Amino acid sequence: MSIRVHYDNVNFRLKRSGEVKRFLGKVIGEEERILGDLVFIFTGDEEMILINRKFLSHDYYTDVISFDYGEGKNVSGEIYISCETVKRNGRLYNVSYKEEIIRVMIHGILHLCGYGDDREERKKKMMDRQEELLEKFIGGKW
Repeated sequence: MSIRVHYDNVNFRLKRSGEVKRFLGKVIGEEERILGDLVFIFTGDEEMILINRKFLSHDYYTDVISFDYGEGKNVSGEIYISCETVKRNGRLYNVSYKEEIIRVMIHGILHLCGYGDDREERKKKMMDRQEELLEKFIGGKW
């Protein structure tokens, strides 16, 4: 299947998208899952808060929201990313915009692979895996 990228009224464009998509496909494989139909939608804060309110009953900005449409080991879904929140978080954590974009893309994929961040022990496992994968991407060791 495929990983597609859409842009919803944002100036951002994913650089080296082919390389990023190949890496994310390998992440899915490492998690013993199968790539289905996966779409990343890059958008802004206002759209994200509307999605958060409508579908999750949360009234706050967030960097990433994943909608899982997969069945069994099939990873399919939509991952919405707020470019504005990602940019703010990058400045807050003193990392580049690109690094933070890749981090939240990995985060969204991990949610679709069954990871959760709703409890502290699950969150630690997810964050450890996320950072391990990010280091692989940054270091070119994938």
